[in-house]
Amino acid sequence: MEFGEIVSVLLQGAIVTIKIVAMALPLATIMAFVFGLVRLYAPAPFKQVAIVYIEFFRGTSALIQLYWIYFVLPFFGITIDAMTAAVVALGLNIGSYGTEVVRGAIQAVPKGQYEASVALNFTASQRLWRVIMPQALVNMIPPFGNLAIELVKATSLVSLITIGDLTFKAKSLADTTLQVGEIFGVVLVFYFVMAQVLMLFIKRLEKYLSKGLGRGGFSS
Repeated sequence: MEFGEIVSVLLQGAIVTIKIVAMALPLATIMAFVFGLVRLYAPAPFKQVAIVYIEFFRGTSALIQLYWIYFVLPFFGITIDAMTAAVVALGLNIGSYGTEVVRGAIQAVPKGQYEASVALNFTASQRLWRVIMPQALVNMIPPFGNLAIELVKATSLVSLITIGDLTFKAKSLADTTLQVGEIFGVVLVFYFVMAQVLMLFIKRLEKYLSKGLGRGGFSS
């Protein structure tokens, strides 16, 4: 098989991988913020729910979670298509790690910032969203960037539920052409490029938020 044909087929798989990341990453971010804030500010029963979510998805294999959502839930009358199962499984898994990032970043904001906002007679909501969160966001960006890269790499698991992602296409090509070196060499380059583009976006976002924090908010 010609090298250009290999690249063309793998590019189709890479597009599917990008689609999964584009849908799973927002879900992971939402879960991280929701349950991170619940851990910090919600009543005790809600905190316990958050803890169960975090410990379950961090303490079990992402592959098994994916299998449960796609293969096991239909036995309970819940049938989910492969793409949705992939997005949900990866989003919930990465989100559970992101929850601790959110919680840690908020708790890392200097105590003086809380005291200053209280002195200015801010409400609890104003303290969180106008003083604490803008500073915490800057601290969250680097670890969230790492989690985003982990999400890109974790998408290789979805090939096991027959989604035609980059890894699935590579395996199929390798089985039919036996050009293992060329195929997986291209796969490495594709994953590397996706990770680098994502990290470039994360760095620019961090720089933008840091500048915004410099123009507003409190200095420590």
